[in-house]
Amino acid sequence: MELGCAMAGSAAAPPGPGPPAAAGAGLADSEDYESLPSSVALGTHMVAGAVAGIMEHTIMYPVDSVKTRMQSLQPDPRARYRGVYEALRRMVTTEGLWRPLRGIDVTMLGAGPAHALYFACYESTKKSLSDVLQPGGNSHLANGIAGSAATLLHDAVMNPAEVVKQRLQMFNSPYTSVLGCVRTVHRTEGLGAFYRSYTTQLTMNVPFQAIHFITYELMQEHLNPHRQYHPQSHIVAGAVAGAVAAAATTPLDVCKTLLNTQENTALSSLKIRGHLSGMANAFSTVYQLGGLPGFFKGVQARVIYQMPSTAIAWSVYEFFKYFLTKRALEKKT
Repeated sequence: MELGCAMAGSAAAPPGPGPPAAAGAGLADSEDYESLPSSVALGTHMVAGAVAGIMEHTIMYPVDSVKTRMQSLQPDPRARYRGVYEALRRMVTTEGLWRPLRGIDVTMLGAGPAHALYFACYESTKKSLSDVLQPGGNSHLANGIAGSAATLLHDAVMNPAEVVKQRLQMFNSPYTSVLGCVRTVHRTEGLGAFYRSYTTQLTMNVPFQAIHFITYELMQEHLNPHRQYHPQSHIVAGAVAGAVAAAATTPLDVCKTLLNTQENTALSSLKIRGHLSGMANAFSTVYQLGGLPGFFKGVQARVIYQMPSTAIAWSVYEFFKYFLTKRALEKKT
């Protein structure tokens, strides 16, 4: 997730949809939907981002569970799936109706604050950089840099939640609860285990977000050139951006999953003792066990997960941004 928001307005763009005519004049003077009125605190971005992030991660969570399993390098014969639908069907019929949702609670706990910080950092950094790189305009470079910087904060919060979530998602997982998993990992592997994949996560998410933001902005320039509140364009642009970024960064996601889950069967087959750490070691292990195709395990599930997830998150974020902006302007009249 891995979603941020690239809502940079153009100087030539007319004001977005706003309150009735009485407030419209004030909106047209200097404040529009894209940039949010100056009277709206940064907390607006944090609230909108937190809600969007939680919805993004939870609505498509069962597909994320499938993705984690499909990225297994040496899966149990009972957990070898040919497609996303088959995987979900077998998980429900053999392991119970709620099995695809195991770990969703820790994901929600991590996604809220992680995305709140992410959106706040992204918006403030983007504005500062855009003023320098392209005053009064929309700088794609500023969007990419801001998204990458925001990822540092997001992943610092989200990485421990990812470790716990993916261990709970694996087939035949020894963990049955979030607290049980946290205690066991901390006792047997130490605190460092919760950040073992942090550098790999960053290496994946920085290009993911850069590709994501730039693609979204390019799509918006064609679908929504006036940068108004237009749900259909946010959905389409978000879905395309998420799919492109997800496919391009799947190899790094496979390595991240290996570092998070410490897949015992795979590591034992290569006679790796202890715990696997480091992105270089993860790359080497994936290649030894799966060759080049191994780096694209679960790509179908990853794209299927990201397309609706990012479309939903962009839509929710844009709606809250529009709604909160409108309320702030109405209070001024």
